Amino acid sequence: MLTMSEINCIKFLRNHKSYSINKIAKDLNLNWRTAKKYADESFLPKESSSSKRGMMYGTRWGEMIEDWLQEDAMMKKKQRRTNKKLYETLCTYGFEGSYRTVCQFIKEWRLGRDVENDSRFERLAHPPGEAQVDFGVMEVVKDSHAVDVHCLILSMPYSNRTAAVALPAENQECFLTGLKRLFEEIGGVPQQLRIDNLPAAVAKVRTTKEEAVYTDAFQQFVAHYGFQVQSCNPYSGNEKGSVENKVGYVRYNFLVPSPIMNDFESLNRRLASSLRDDMERIHYEKKVRIKDLVVEEQKHLLRLPEEDFPVFREELLKVNKYGEVTIDQTKILVPSGSRHGQVRAILKWDDMKIISRHGEILYEEKRPYMMTKRALPWESILNEWYKKPRSYGHSRHAEYLPGRIREYLNIQNLMIRRERLGWLRSRLVLHSITEIDERLYELLSQSDAYSDIEEHPYDVDWSKYDSLNRPWQSEVQS
Repeated sequence: MLTMSEINCIKFLRNHKSYSINKIAKDLNLNWRTAKKYADESFLPKESSSSKRGMMYGTRWGEMIEDWLQEDAMMKKKQRRTNKKLYETLCTYGFEGSYRTVCQFIKEWRLGRDVENDSRFERLAHPPGEAQVDFGVMEVVKDSHAVDVHCLILSMPYSNRTAAVALPAENQECFLTGLKRLFEEIGGVPQQLRIDNLPAAVAKVRTTKEEAVYTDAFQQFVAHYGFQVQSCNPYSGNEKGSVENKVGYVRYNFLVPSPIMNDFESLNRRLASSLRDDMERIHYEKKVRIKDLVVEEQKHLLRLPEEDFPVFREELLKVNKYGEVTIDQTKILVPSGSRHGQVRAILKWDDMKIISRHGEILYEEKRPYMMTKRALPWESILNEWYKKPRSYGHSRHAEYLPGRIREYLNIQNLMIRRERLGWLRSRLVLHSITEIDERLYELLSQSDAYSDIEEHPYDVDWSKYDSLNRPWQSEVQS
């Protein structure tokens, strides 16, 4: 392309000197077509415009990302997937593009949304052997229901190491049990531990005039392990900023989308394994592997005590006239409880025992909060799938369905899948998702629309399916 001075020269020769195109091309050593173009055509400024091009536009990849972003937009912020997690999930479907391509597409999709302003904090120095702990509420899925677990997360700012353990609550028993397991995971005891004003550990909050007062059980725990404890000022999360960041890091990298949980032990094994692998990455500031820094910091940790610290809480309870006691805000019927005016409860983090005054075990069971769960919003989820049957194949919620229902919907023909989604929506009005899965054959046989289901060319042979080991069960067990 010619410069503006060259274009102006051509127009001057053409308009003011009346030169022919041949003469202009000869004198300026230009191609005749080039001279003709710039001599006789108008060149007006135009606004630059760029069309959206690339593998993310007009393809199924962009559609899948949009579906996932719309799904996440209906979730709480803590349950939304990161760009990295979305990219990794997309790669499992055969995506061959780059992470940067996905990030750029997501950025454009989110353009115009409000972004929180960053706040400035002072950078603190952290010696080796110092740790911070805090709870974070995470969501998992068990038996097709959502369950909130409370992850106790330990961060060691010097090496940037992270350890975490999932627990059912944030009470004293869970907190002390969680600390025990975290110390065992890191292979030692931090010299100093910084905590929030947790009711499980702090009886009286720190003020400008007085230091915090800790509970007797926590002080006994501290004396047994030999570390020093420091509580933060109220509403001062920046004083333990390392672990505050790690709560989000653990959530978004290892627990979003919500994993399927069989029990706490298996969930904690998977979480510990993932966090050990995470130590292979490079420290953001020191530019060495976190694993190497952990080896150096290990020399500054206190040794674990030889004698195990038993964690439990003993409480005297009054039995009401109906033979019930109240534990964890739940009334529990005690067999033969009406004969005892007062009983003793031994409470551990996961189970409990109710004992009479004479030492007889009257009741032994899991604590009530171990069985607390809430239904996933299956109605709205099914409505979205019904509108876009193709989105079921890559939805985050598909793996949460019970086995029979998931196989029932796992069909390539989108019209038949839409019909089945409509039937499932109608059944959900009268039955829970678990009940539909257990009574699937019976409910299908009662439906006129599916009376010929055994002859359907795209259907599942349920008799053969149930006679085999279900792959979804082995996934949950692992």
